[in-house]
Amino acid sequence: MSPLLQHLTNWKPFTAIVVGDFMLDQLVYGNADRLSPEAPVPVLHAQRTEDRPGGAANVCLDLIAMRGRVFAVGVTGDDREADLLRSALAAASVDAEGLVTDPARPTTVKRSLIGLAQHRHPQKMFRVDHESREPLPRAAVSQAVAHVERLLPSADVVCIEDYNKGVCSPELCAAVIAAAKRAGVPVLVDPAAIEDYARYRGASAITPNRTEATGATGDRLPPEASPEQFAPIARQLLNDLDLEASIVTLDKHGCLLLERNGSPTVVPTFARQVYDVTGAGDMVLAALAAARANGIGWHDAVRFANAAAGLEVEVFGVVPMPIERIHRECLMRERPESGSSGKVRTLEQAVIEAAALRSEGRKIVFANGCFDVLHTGHTTMLRRAAELGDFLVVAVNSDRSVRRLKAHKDPLRPVNSQHDRAAVLAELGCVGAVVIFDEDTADRAILAIKPDLVVKGAEYTAAQVPEAPTVASYGGRLVLLDMVSGRSTTATIARIREADAANPSATAQ
Repeated sequence: MSPLLQHLTNWKPFTAIVVGDFMLDQLVYGNADRLSPEAPVPVLHAQRTEDRPGGAANVCLDLIAMRGRVFAVGVTGDDREADLLRSALAAASVDAEGLVTDPARPTTVKRSLIGLAQHRHPQKMFRVDHESREPLPRAAVSQAVAHVERLLPSADVVCIEDYNKGVCSPELCAAVIAAAKRAGVPVLVDPAAIEDYARYRGASAITPNRTEATGATGDRLPPEASPEQFAPIARQLLNDLDLEASIVTLDKHGCLLLERNGSPTVVPTFARQVYDVTGAGDMVLAALAAARANGIGWHDAVRFANAAAGLEVEVFGVVPMPIERIHRECLMRERPESGSSGKVRTLEQAVIEAAALRSEGRKIVFANGCFDVLHTGHTTMLRRAAELGDFLVVAVNSDRSVRRLKAHKDPLRPVNSQHDRAAVLAELGCVGAVVIFDEDTADRAILAIKPDLVVKGAEYTAAQVPEAPTVASYGGRLVLLDMVSGRSTTATIARIREADAANPSATAQ
């Protein structure tokens, strides 16, 4: 197992402070299937409105989804929108006591008009922003910094999410970074699209995108510039700002990572069907912070952030990604060992994968057995089992388990090793994941994964299935499928041995 997957298997809750520009996203949905008679512009027939936390609040929600305890520090106006934002954060279990009220400024609101052309996929048509970019008054800065200082003793990481709305002033950023340094807490920054990054000096890391990075350093690179061409920019940021790591995000090319005393490294991502890039930068910051809070090194932290951001751009709008989903994405992208399809899992990994799929409303099906010599009876049962749900987990008896169970029938079983049996099963298209278990029954695996359905061959009655009480204990359902007559591993092995005995010279060859 790779170090990243090992860290994800041992993932622990953490505490994060998010400082920045907190906003309210208002999404106005409707049908846009006609043009205005007064002008050649689409008409939105508004049907519903959603109020969601936005800006730095997106980072908070992303961190919550990754099992973080999150404290929000920022500024709102004294208005109805501030009440909506605070209520939404509270509903998501974000502590918003650190949001300072400034009656002189409005709460930042981004109102997006979203049309459904011919009632199909939603598409953002237009956005209206209500905001102030005036620097915070000194009293508001002092209050915000005091909140951060009070929270730092219990924090694992600090995130600064700067949208250049006046909250992340040079004074506030410098005070927050200095306080975090004194407390030994890392600070990660998603910078604004500004020309002077001096306010972020002393942070642990910074995550500008390609446009922000070139704008801040004054470099001019062509649109088709390779990831490696951003190395001098990353180094300039690292040195000028005294960072621990400089991370330039390069959309479909992943990220360029440069650590202190290290060499530039391109951390690639995977090809995506990009639907909406909204929230991708917030997700990168949140994922990096969560990974660093869990002790993950910079390179693997960037790999984790790439996976999280990749999931984000595949959906419409801002959707927090649960840690189980990101873990599953990392599992799917891990380079399999030679001879493996990449579906063979530890039990802990299978639990994560099943939980991620279940959170999306998928139905998990489970089957188990020795599968010593795979035959039509096996493949038929597994195909039919997979058709009962969305994801099939197959648990395979270990070699020791097979020897215990089959010793009275055949002391030479298993014919094939547990790794070979698992690898063959993993090649079947109907199989989602394969785990190996060492017990005489699959009770422990079933109780850990909690599949919706557990499938057995109808050679047994429900009363004869040893795992039946375990399945019932959590509300699962046992399904018995008819067997393919005349097909069995024992009979197959017997026929092979009979053929060998009848033609010993062929066996010798």
